[in-house]
Amino acid sequence: MAPAKKSKKTKKSSKKLKKNKSVSVVPVEPRVSEPDWWDSFWHKNSTTPGLSIPSNEEEGFKYFFRAARKTFDYICSLVREDLVSRPPSGLINIEGRLLSVEKQVAIALRRLASGESQVSVGASFGVGQSTVSQVTWRFIEALEERAKHHLKWPDSNRMEEIKLQFEVLFGLPNCCGAIDATHIIMTLPAVQTSDDWCDQESNYSMFLQAIVDHEMRFLDIVTGWPGGMSVSRLLKCSGFFRLCEAGERLNGSIRTLSEGLEMREFIVGGVAYPLLPWLITPYETNDLSSSMSTTFNDKHEAARLLAVRAFLQLKGSWRILNKVMWRPDKRKLPSIILVCCLLHNIIIDNGDHLHPDVALSGHHDSGYGEECCKQVDPTGKTMRENLAQYLLQSKVKAPAK
Repeated sequence: MAPAKKSKKTKKSSKKLKKNKSVSVVPVEPRVSEPDWWDSFWHKNSTTPGLSIPSNEEEGFKYFFRAARKTFDYICSLVREDLVSRPPSGLINIEGRLLSVEKQVAIALRRLASGESQVSVGASFGVGQSTVSQVTWRFIEALEERAKHHLKWPDSNRMEEIKLQFEVLFGLPNCCGAIDATHIIMTLPAVQTSDDWCDQESNYSMFLQAIVDHEMRFLDIVTGWPGGMSVSRLLKCSGFFRLCEAGERLNGSIRTLSEGLEMREFIVGGVAYPLLPWLITPYETNDLSSSMSTTFNDKHEAARLLAVRAFLQLKGSWRILNKVMWRPDKRKLPSIILVCCLLHNIIIDNGDHLHPDVALSGHHDSGYGEECCKQVDPTGKTMRENLAQYLLQSKVKAPAK
């Protein structure tokens, strides 16, 4: 938001301001007499039947809120000013004490992490359903604004590191990431239903598309589009597509491979995406007659699965995205999705290691058949052939293990 314009003050009004020195610009967080929120929460919830809650409190904290204490404190520091400077109307617990910033953040994180109802989350903290609703939305608004730096396209130096890691891990030179898309399923009131939102599996859903790096960090996302559209159309509706087509993204230095073959910067995607000069897809099954195409597909698939695993981690960590959302506000849902992606990146950036059971098993779009896009750009086809030929040559030259 643009800063407010300074109004011109007369000398008279300036003198009045000097006399009145009690004006405060940023509200100070009120003193909270409430005992430590975590002690009471842990005592109340650590033995919940049906949940595999770690007995160790440190691991238990990560189980409930997906973040270690230090990361939780960092998240609080990001949103503290916003949560304090806009005093809530009636955000108190059942004992009548004002909620601390830490408890507000904990409530919001638990709502996003568990996907449980607001009533259920409220009961675990000793607050009402309306408090959970208000706290969660205020947190989402604050983090969406304050954590933007955790989800951005890398600068040239960072991109060189990403490309190096893709080459080391998968043998793909000049690869900048992996792309995939997933559905966020919801129910809608009858008056809001339409074929646009009804997807191929007859669910009402909203798309989330993301590009990830070698550490499964989100580099670019697009959401808000109806699940009824195809993945290839989703791509073409994105700002990322427009930037790439205009030569303003994936426009770094061209790599000269063996025998003069050239490879521009690119990302890898599945068969649901078109084959483009900057988006390389696998060979179709009926094209796998040669060792060149088979070798290429193996390397390509290993890299592409980073995006699949990132969505499994995202939906497993923030299970509000993996449950059927009950009549969400479609204007607010993109903010919820974005904040979950920001939290995903914050956890990676802070070096947290989640319990392996957190991620979903199987596929992030369970029950959905795979789309297949037939669009093939001639230049993209040449790029894929160059890359496939290079990978085969590298395999032949590699010493036997």
